[in-house]
Amino acid sequence: MSQSPTIFDRNLLRARQDRARAGGPATFLLERVAEEMGERLAVVLRQFERAVDLGTVTDALRRVLAANDKIATMIAASPAVMTQASSLQVVADEEALPFADASLDLVVSALALQFVNDLPGTLIQIRRALRPDGLLLAAMIGGDSLSELREAFAEAESEIEGGISPRVAPFADIRDLGALLQRAGFALPVVDSDRLTVRYDNPLALMRDLRAMGATNVLTERRRTPLKRATLQRMLEIYARRFADADGRLRTTFEIVWLTGWAPHESQQKPLKPGSAAQRLADVLGTKEHSAGDKTGQ
Repeated sequence: MSQSPTIFDRNLLRARQDRARAGGPATFLLERVAEEMGERLAVVLRQFERAVDLGTVTDALRRVLAANDKIATMIAASPAVMTQASSLQVVADEEALPFADASLDLVVSALALQFVNDLPGTLIQIRRALRPDGLLLAAMIGGDSLSELREAFAEAESEIEGGISPRVAPFADIRDLGALLQRAGFALPVVDSDRLTVRYDNPLALMRDLRAMGATNVLTERRRTPLKRATLQRMLEIYARRFADADGRLRTTFEIVWLTGWAPHESQQKPLKPGSAAQRLADVLGTKEHSAGDKTGQ
C-alpha cells in the first residue's frame, strides 16, 4: 500500500504551536470560527451523546460549545494534553485516531485539518469512528488564504534569488474537498467557504500574527537557509504596492472552508433512482423531447 506524501513536518508544527501558546497566541481566527460553529450546530435538531473536538489548538471551540445542551460529553483530542481545557482529554494525533468504530456522535475541528498529511485517510477514520447518523463539522484554512503574501514572496524571490521556494502552505482547494468527503463514505456532504479580509499596517505585523498562531512555514520542502534581507525588503515593497487600501493599510485574505458530512443512516434523505420520476422533464419545461441520437432543428 502506497504511503501519502509527507507535506508537513508535524513535529515542527507542534513545536511552533507550543511556542505560540507560551508566548501569547493570536486567536482571532479561532474565536471567529468557534462562534460560527456554535451557530451552525445550534440549528441541528438532534442530541449528541459523545462529541470530540479534534486537533483544535485552544479551548475556544469547547468554550462556545459548552453552552450547547445538545452535547452531553465533549472530549478534547490533541497531540498534547492542554491544561486550559475543562473537558475530558485524550492524547491523539489527527492522522491516527484512537477511537473505536461507531463510538462517537459528533466530531468537530477548528483550523487543524489543513496541516494533516493524509487528509483522505483522516476523513475515513473520522467516518468510521462516527455512529450511524453521526456528524462531522470541521473548519479548515482554504487554498485562497494568504494569496497576497504568497504572490509578494514569489515575485521577490524570483527577482532577488533567481527562483522561488515554498513559503506558504498549499492549503486544500474547496473544489476537491467535497469529493474527499464522498470518497471517505460520508452522506449528504456539504462544503462551503467564507472569506475574511484582515488589514495590517505592514506585512511584518501579519508575519508576527502567523507566528503567534503557530502557523509559520512547516513544509518539509521549505528552504532551510535564512531569508535574505534583500528578499524580505523587496517582498515588503511589492506587498505594499499591490495590496494597500487608500488609507495605506494592507489587505490579507483568509479563506475558511467548512466541511459537513454525516455517517450514513437509513433515515437520511436519498436521491431518487434513475427513471423513478412521475413526470417527464420535457413536459414540465414545455419543450419537445429528443432521444440522445437526435439532432434538433432537423
